[in-house]
Amino acid sequence: MSGAAGSQTAVEASHATLRIGTRGSMLARTQTEWVAGKLRALGHSVSIEIITTTGDTRTDVAVVGIGGDGVFVRELERALVERRIDVAVHSLKDLPTAETPGLDLASVPRRATPFDALVGRAGQTLAALPRGAVVGTSSVRRTLQIRLLRPDIVVRGLRGNVDTRLRKLDAGEYDGIVLAAAGLQRLGLGQRISEVLEPDAFYPAISQGALVLQTRVDDPQTRAAVAAIDDPETHSAVLAERACLGALAGGCLAPIGGIARPNATGMLQLGCCILEDRAGGVRRITAVAEADPAGVSPTALGLTVAAQLRDQGADAMLEQARRF
Repeated sequence: MSGAAGSQTAVEASHATLRIGTRGSMLARTQTEWVAGKLRALGHSVSIEIITTTGDTRTDVAVVGIGGDGVFVRELERALVERRIDVAVHSLKDLPTAETPGLDLASVPRRATPFDALVGRAGQTLAALPRGAVVGTSSVRRTLQIRLLRPDIVVRGLRGNVDTRLRKLDAGEYDGIVLAAAGLQRLGLGQRISEVLEPDAFYPAISQGALVLQTRVDDPQTRAAVAAIDDPETHSAVLAERACLGALAGGCLAPIGGIARPNATGMLQLGCCILEDRAGGVRRITAVAEADPAGVSPTALGLTVAAQLRDQGADAMLEQARRF
């Protein structure tokens, strides 16, 4: 029996059906159905298990008020550890940089659009919104970048799934809302986007637009199965971004943005920013570095950018942010 055939037989023997866990929101289910389709196309039998997370049930308060990092992933990870599922599908930006013992980030499929998007009720761009317009988001990172670009705008908290947020916008509660472009596109709502907000003016969350398939370390058959839909370029990019975030001790709620991507010369370039709310307005620092992916690890690139940010006062800025 060939190695490839033996590996496939081992997968089938270990898991007649790959049980994939996901959150229950329309976006999470849409993303997971996409993953399931890819795995089915490779010959795997797949079932989907809906798991409710703390972040899904507590939409009445800001995420930071219900436990901060990990509120959208803890129950999924618990289901993996308890062997109720074989794979957990996460939006990678929701996953803390400190990995859970016994679990492995086995596969990162090709990334969708990584940037934020403004959905204006009247289709305006951020610059075209009227003075004093109300923009909805509960992200500190997004809030501070909006205020940096448009200090006259009123930023008001907004939680709930994508449909809920759009409904509140359409009802006139907001003049615009900021969402991940990838989520809108995956839901077939890309036409609602008024403007894609890109660096250098507007940095996305670390790993935004990327999915990750998490498995148990002691389940090599499932890890091999999901590795077939891994995208090495995306995987390298998010490793660099998460290394920078982790080195700064910044969680997924910290006012840190960043994006890694190949530049025109084939180098992997990572740019990150940190934001701080101060009495005189919003302060932002940025750092950009690049590395030859054939000779420098993505993690090393992330650590380089983190060191550049530290040289500009990142630690003090993030300590100030943690007090609030």
